[in-house]
Amino acid sequence: MLIISYNLRKHRAISELAALDERYSPDAICLQEVDTAGLAEDIGRMQLAHSTTGNRLGLAMYYRPDRLLPRDVRAFALKKSLHDRVLRPAHERLLAVRFDDLEHDRELTIASFHAAPLTALNSLRRAQINAALGELQLLGPNLPALMVGDYNYPVFKDNLAEKVREAGYELTLSDRYTYTRYRYFRGHFDFATSAGLDLRSIETLPRGESDHLPILVDAHYTGAEVEADIDVVI
Repeated sequence: MLIISYNLRKHRAISELAALDERYSPDAICLQEVDTAGLAEDIGRMQLAHSTTGNRLGLAMYYRPDRLLPRDVRAFALKKSLHDRVLRPAHERLLAVRFDDLEHDRELTIASFHAAPLTALNSLRRAQINAALGELQLLGPNLPALMVGDYNYPVFKDNLAEKVREAGYELTLSDRYTYTRYRYFRGHFDFATSAGLDLRSIETLPRGESDHLPILVDAHYTGAEVEADIDVVI
């Protein structure tokens, strides 16, 4: 299963989605900083699952209807930073969809996540991530889950990975930096957090109009490759 995550930088990169669909044929596209007013219902072969409504620049998710069937959709407000309380840029920072995977006849949860900006402390972002993972379990108890997005966590990622493992998930970075807004400020901002899935690769895609680069996640159900190998041997 292929999933793209992309922070559009205040909707600037919205016109690139059709080309991403055409080139990479993802099963889902998770968006951050998208203008949720008047989003197209269809982009390429993708359909809009849902978008947040608590703020103009929010989250959205598109999916391939020949592969995925939405069963439950929820948006969640997470603990607010001072930046959120003063400027109110975002109310809902997690958008999660419980899907039927029509190809494999099983369920999974996919989520788009956007952590508080760098003006907040890492401790607050960790609290947001932990709360988000808890919400995924409530939406789809014990289901395979993938949460992708802008974690705004450029340093001390090993500590974050440890906390994520304690919650029963794995944190995975892409093969290259995902943020290059300033000439001398680059880093991994866009991650994938998963449970019940093996992430074969996470590729940072070419830069577009956003200061974030999209990432392409190649996810497989845990144990799927092993079963396939056994079948081949037999």
